[in-house]
Order: sequence, then structure tokens, then C-alpha cells
Amino acid sequence: MAPEINLVDADTYERSGAPHDQFAWLREHAPVYWHADGGGPGWPGFWAVTRHADIGHVSRHPEIFSSRERLVLFAEPDDDQIEMQRLMMLNMDPPQHTRQRSFVNRGFTPRMIGRLEKHVREICDTLIDEVVPRGTADFVTDIAAPLPLQVICELVGAPPEDRNWIFDLSNKLVGYDDPEFRHSPEEGLLAATEIYAYADRLAARRREQPADDIVTRLLQPDDSGEVLTTDEFDLFFLLLTVAGNETTRNAASGGMLAFFEHPGQWRRLLADPGLIPTAAEEVVRWVSPVNLFRRTATCDTELGGQAMAKGDKVVVFYASANRDERVFAGPQEFDIAREPNPHIGFGGGGPHFCLGRHLAALELRVLLAALADRMPDIELDGEVSRLRSNFLNGIKHMPVRFTPSRPRT
Repeated sequence: MAPEINLVDADTYERSGAPHDQFAWLREHAPVYWHADGGGPGWPGFWAVTRHADIGHVSRHPEIFSSRERLVLFAEPDDDQIEMQRLMMLNMDPPQHTRQRSFVNRGFTPRMIGRLEKHVREICDTLIDEVVPRGTADFVTDIAAPLPLQVICELVGAPPEDRNWIFDLSNKLVGYDDPEFRHSPEEGLLAATEIYAYADRLAARRREQPADDIVTRLLQPDDSGEVLTTDEFDLFFLLLTVAGNETTRNAASGGMLAFFEHPGQWRRLLADPGLIPTAAEEVVRWVSPVNLFRRTATCDTELGGQAMAKGDKVVVFYASANRDERVFAGPQEFDIAREPNPHIGFGGGGPHFCLGRHLAALELRVLLAALADRMPDIELDGEVSRLRSNFLNGIKHMPVRFTPSRPRT
């Protein structure tokens, strides 16, 4: 019997996470499904794409499935803001996307990321030092959220005293469906404006005092002498502070919840720390920190046996693809030794493959190693509070307990 299909009800995600029962039915019976309920007043229906292969096809063909046309977030964009938002790399198609990505790649080379490993370890140890004496913590606000935020602030050269402020602004931007983080649409616009102004101040400082950080690199001209405009820089800074924060935060908190729900896998990790690299990848597959993105058909086309018309809204569901039975053996099993693991938790390939993929994986590996070493008996200590969002598979609060110990510092 077919379940009731509603893939965009934010209340469902808040109650129980991604609707995997609906995804499983759609993958089997209607992998490209016309979702007539647009999810908002006056919003159009859309094609829901749920299989791994089809999402890969959409991702690798931006000439057919555009990020620029109506942007990439699920909500319908305001027409008076759409041109400005098209200056964000996330909302670009080639060749504009290719140009801007070439600027940004400078700060995310494997060499640059490798240099951060020691610092990521130091951040993890400091965060754990702050909670181990008391034996309890909110895993999200005390550990999972501060870790990527501090790494991103280090990357851009933001001083430590600004980090909590940036964190609050980030929450208002991504938690637009959650009343804990945003009370009105105007709050989100104000948060974006404040981040733009902060980016301008950082850029001005780095023009006068260059440093070994990504802001300094982004401000340099490319091989043809071009530079990022002020608006392009501001929007990339916003993307970096939000995306760089949210992906790791949600993967780390959702991954730890997976270990609590599958304690045998945690014992397996403790017994064999060599599994940490594959465990980090399995965490990303299992959690799928970003649930969906939107594309727009640029012409009449066909996908999964369904005819699509030019202008149709097309939504890819990564959380579904990462449980696709055609790709993964035992997809509903959390298996930290899973290999190969062709998940698309960092995107389905193509030009928009996640720029920070290697940084997020590094953060997860280091965090898992630190927790296994210093909190081996960590366990859930209360109710988990999920983010009210169909965009991010996020957790807001997760109380944990462990044997108290002394800080290392």
C-alpha cells in the first residue's frame, strides 16, 4: 500500500527526521514523482527525484537542470532579490560558476586542508576539556556546532570574540522554518545584511594586512587579472560561514545519534580505531546533512521515464539516494566498515560537488578519534531535539553523559 507522500512537511522532519519510508516507496514505484503539493502558498508543484543514478544525472547536466534559473533552495525566491542571489556560487551555472570556483579553489587544496589537521585536533581537545569535568553536555551546542565554526573562523581570519555572533547569524539563515532560530523573515534578511557588512570589514582589513588565510587568497586577481566583485565576495563569505558550519555540525550530531542507536558499531569503533576513515564516510551517508536542492529544467526533457517541461521545478533528495538499494548493500544498516561507499552526501557530482568535502571529512575523522579516546562511554542522556527543516537534516540539542575526568590542559 502506498504511503501518503509529502516530502516537504517540515513538521515531519522535526518529529522523526527524513521520511525514509516514503523515499523507499518512491524509489521502487515512482523514482521521478510529480509532487503536486508545492509546500507553500502559491508555490508550484515539483518533480521529486529519489534514485542515486537520476540525481547524479541531474547534477552532472547543469545545461538542462539549472541552479541559476530559480536558484537552488526549495523556497520560491523573491523576484526583487533573485539577481543578487545569482551572484552566489551555489546559484550559478557554468561558465560563471567555473570562474568563481577557480578563485575559491585556492583555499581548499589538499595541502591547505592538510595543514589544518593539527589545529582541528587542538579545537576538539579544547571543546572536550570544557565539558569532561562535569560529565554531561549538550553534544550539539558544546561540541558539534563549535567545531566547524571555529575552523571556518580560523580559515577566514575572524577573531575568536566574533565566533558566537557569527554562529547566531548562521542559525537565523538556515533555521528559517524553526521558531527557535528565527521569529520573522525580516530577521533572516537582517542576518544576511550583517554578514555582508562583516565580510566587507574583513576584506578591508586583509587588503591592508594580508595574511595566510582564505580571505587574502580570494582578494587576489586570477591569471587574467580579474577579481571578485564586492557582492560576489560577500555572498561567498555568507556561503562559507553557513555551509561550512552546518554540514559538519549536522553530520557530527546525526552521526553520534546513529552510534547511540547502534551501540554495537560504537564498540566496534573503540575496538578498531582504524575504522575511523570509513566510519566518517558512513556517517555522511547515513545522516545526509543536506536533504535536498532544487534545480529548474531549462528545456523540455525526460528523466526516469517522465516528461518534464521547460521551467519545471526539479528537487533532488540526497537522503533518499544515500539509501538506494540499487547502489548500497543493506542500505538501512549503519555499517562503519562500509566499503565502497559511493554516497552523495557532498553532492551528486558535476560542477557543484561540495568544495569543503575534504575539510568536513577531516573534521569528522578527528572528532571521532577524540571522542573514542576521551569519552569512550558517552551515551544519550535525554530527548533529542531536531531542527524544523526539510532542507537540513539537523539536530538542535542532544544531551549526553559520560564519566567525568580532568581536562588535558
